[in-house]
Amino acid sequence: MPDQEPIPPPPSPSPGPELGRKSTSTDLPSNVAAALACIPLMGGIIFYIIEKQDSFVRFYAMQSIILGAAWLVFYIAALILHGVFDAIPGIGGILVFFWQIVVALVYIVFLVLWIVAMVKAFTNVRWDIPYIGPIARKQIEGAV
Repeated sequence: MPDQEPIPPPPSPSPGPELGRKSTSTDLPSNVAAALACIPLMGGIIFYIIEKQDSFVRFYAMQSIILGAAWLVFYIAALILHGVFDAIPGIGGILVFFWQIVVALVYIVFLVLWIVAMVKAFTNVRWDIPYIGPIARKQIEGAV
């Protein structure tokens, strides 16, 4: 047989696409930590305390804190107004009915904002929730 050239070894497997930079304090990819930080109020508080250097995660955590606080304030106000409307004789039942429709619509808006923020964070897009985003950005810049 004539001299055969040796078969080269197969190339080593590639590591695949980079999943994103690691968050410095949580050891999670930055986009995953930011998405988890979007869980209103508690997720934001936890990741704001834990994460000290990744501004992407801190921004989403601060937005979550503000959105969660707004959600909580609205919930308490809705309960109070429900009680006030319910106490009005005659038209109280009608007012409560319409108020419950308004509350349901506001809750849907809060839910949509939360889901969009989580998706944007997971896809590494810095997205400002209307009115809340600029406030969160100022808080983050002031804390540094």
